[in-house]
Amino acid sequence: MSQESQFHLNAFLMGVGHHEAAWRHPRTKAHRVLDVAHFQELGRIAERGKLDSVFFADGLAVGPRIKHNTQAIFEPVTLLSAIAVATEHVGLIATASTSYSDPYNLARKFTSLDHISGGRAGWNIVTSAGADEAANFGVDGIPAHSGRYERAEEFVDVTLALWDSWEDGAVVLDPETGVFADPGKVHTIDHDGPRFRVKGPLNSPRSAQGRPLLVQAGSSESGKEFAARYAEAVFTAQRTLEQGQEFYRDLEARVVKHGRNAGDLKVLPGIVPFIADTEEEAKALEQSFTDLISPEYSLRQLSTMLGVDLTKHSLDAPLPPLDEIQGNKSRYQLVKDLAADGSLTVRQLIGLLGGGRGHRTFAGTPEQVADELQTWFEQGAADGFNIMPPYLPGGLDDFVDRVVPILQQRGLFRTEYTATTLRGHYGLTDVGNRFAGAVDEASA
Repeated sequence: MSQESQFHLNAFLMGVGHHEAAWRHPRTKAHRVLDVAHFQELGRIAERGKLDSVFFADGLAVGPRIKHNTQAIFEPVTLLSAIAVATEHVGLIATASTSYSDPYNLARKFTSLDHISGGRAGWNIVTSAGADEAANFGVDGIPAHSGRYERAEEFVDVTLALWDSWEDGAVVLDPETGVFADPGKVHTIDHDGPRFRVKGPLNSPRSAQGRPLLVQAGSSESGKEFAARYAEAVFTAQRTLEQGQEFYRDLEARVVKHGRNAGDLKVLPGIVPFIADTEEEAKALEQSFTDLISPEYSLRQLSTMLGVDLTKHSLDAPLPPLDEIQGNKSRYQLVKDLAADGSLTVRQLIGLLGGGRGHRTFAGTPEQVADELQTWFEQGAADGFNIMPPYLPGGLDDFVDRVVPILQQRGLFRTEYTATTLRGHYGLTDVGNRFAGAVDEASA
């Protein structure tokens, strides 16, 4: 949502690749999903390409699909702390749920990552929508969609207040006077709301970038309103240029309605690129992954997305009629729209979704991938892109070494880092501190 001449690039990292069959493919080594050195290598590759950030999704349950695949092995903040010490510049964005977390612990965890990394942390805010996740926290059924976002709003408000509870310069560290911190710059937040009661202050000082970058990925009505109020970057799944432009315009209008500048929010659609020397080779590469899809796994994934059990449904028939769900509404709607005219069988649908669970897949040469990104950027559908390599590390290597140089030659992407913090990479300024100049005797 800006008029910048260059766009932003985030690498969305998942196991040994985004394609659900990546771990079975000869281009990957399946055992590396448990190897922290693998993820540190991915961070270094992203940094070699001068990417703004890397990002990890997360889930709070194994679910019914463990026989054939699972992606969420590591808790993301913990993993990104390991990547932080192996990198110097690239931003580090972790997913954390507002549904089954506590604002104080989450605020402390992300501030710790921000200190460890020198100001490179970001929080992807999610509201957990799975019944399996709910069951792990003693909740029967999926919380209502609207209720999840109401909780999320208060959760974020508390977290932001905690991050502000230490002003810049609060830490004195004067051994001669024995003063560790200036109590006049450390504040209680005294929050007393419908869901949370938190006194504060946070027991971790303000970080180098003030506070972590706020990211959001929901595209439902509630999700877009939430993003317009809080988010500084949005990861979205749009499959056509027209859909991307419509989403962009809609979100821009909502941001302005909330009294913010349009440039305060960056929109990054996801793309799963299969890259090869020729378009035919790229499409053959994509097909080699599709051929390894396990229908049993895919049907369970699709069942979760749609809130209906498809495990006994024919692979060669269209989807059955669908009812509204309380789970992930944006992904539900995306799949429903894909299958709306009834021309796709379930088998064809799971093939389309196998690369990125609804995100756009694109098979082509490095030049064609660069052309596609440039078109979306210049025609008002994106401020940057969420790159989702179908296999790792090779897919990220190919993008960094073959596509990024083309973007740099065209003046569309940086050739060197010019900022030291994640907020700086995204061209965002210091948000200030609500307590600046206030006096709080309770913290003395």
